[in-house]
Amino acid sequence: MKLLSAVLLSALSLPAAPAFAMEAPPSPLLGRWSLDIATSALPEAQRPKQVVLEFKDAGGGRWSSHVDIVLHDGKTMKSDGTLSLDGTPGPLSGTYGADKANLKLPAPNTLVMQLVDHGTPASTRIYTVAADRTTMTETKAFYGHDGTPILQTNLFKRVP
Repeated sequence: MKLLSAVLLSALSLPAAPAFAMEAPPSPLLGRWSLDIATSALPEAQRPKQVVLEFKDAGGGRWSSHVDIVLHDGKTMKSDGTLSLDGTPGPLSGTYGADKANLKLPAPNTLVMQLVDHGTPASTRIYTVAADRTTMTETKAFYGHDGTPILQTNLFKRVP
């Protein structure tokens, strides 16, 4: 009986060892994403010509983000930052209209980002990657100039 128990225990522990050694797969949010301009929440006359968003794993529980925007009038805006995924605020550089942000990754396919511009809240964005890993939805929450709360939804497609 002791021998049978030892054999069963050994057999059961063998498949478990590789499972514990496996690393979690990378988040499907990582990579480059392009705004589907035709589905933009902005009025057609105000829609940007192009928006490309990129997330990279910077190691140590930090992600780098890079945004390139070509506005409807041809002007460009950029933003860069490397931030912790634990919600700790950190600096952004560039011309986007936000100089500080924080990030939280509540699920592998969902990123919550808060943006601040010179001490004033700018927006909260929630990025969610679909099961097919080829599309990402951005839900943007912010306030209009008159204080009206606004929610916009934008669709991004993965850039190979």
